[in-house]
Amino acid sequence: MSMELFGAYVVATLVLLAIPGPTILLVISYALSHGKKSAAACVLGVGLGDATAATASLLGLGAILATSAFLFTLLKWVGAAYLFWIGLKMWRSRSDGLTAGVVEEAPARKIFLHAYVVTALNPKGIIFFMAFLPHFISQQAPVAPQLLLLGSTFVVLGILNAAVYAYAASAIGERLRSPSLMKAINRIGGGFLMSAAAMTASLQRG
Repeated sequence: MSMELFGAYVVATLVLLAIPGPTILLVISYALSHGKKSAAACVLGVGLGDATAATASLLGLGAILATSAFLFTLLKWVGAAYLFWIGLKMWRSRSDGLTAGVVEEAPARKIFLHAYVVTALNPKGIIFFMAFLPHFISQQAPVAPQLLLLGSTFVVLGILNAAVYAYAASAIGERLRSPSLMKAINRIGGGFLMSAAAMTASLQRG
């Protein structure tokens, strides 16, 4: 693979990642309400979720989802329901605000799991890898090493992208001290996640 082709792939990937989707909305919501600890957990969950989706796609699940309307619909509704449930819990959560500069304790393990499941269960993401990566494969070189390089690059860039969103949102959240403001943040975050659920439910295979 030439450096020109790889550079074009990196640029295209960064442009695609910069557009917020359900995963990024989840990251922002948790980072706003729980601070840096949840930001780190979210970023790790996104990274592992992207790696899972890329691996599943390269193993053939992407092709199955692209041809099976039932499986695609089933997976997207499972993902949408999961997102909506998380959003509803956040919407209804009670917050006493952040005091003395200490960020509210975050259930990092659960947040990691939520970020992982939402990222890995996105059927559009799984199909995306199969549709996107072949455009940047050189026919003059072995395919497997190229797929490994491109998939790994996507995961690394996905982690960096999620980290930028997460730490920016956590920096804003840490400056909040008022319980009423934190309640509003929880409502906004929950609304983001329920909107992301609707976004996931509206996905089409095409």
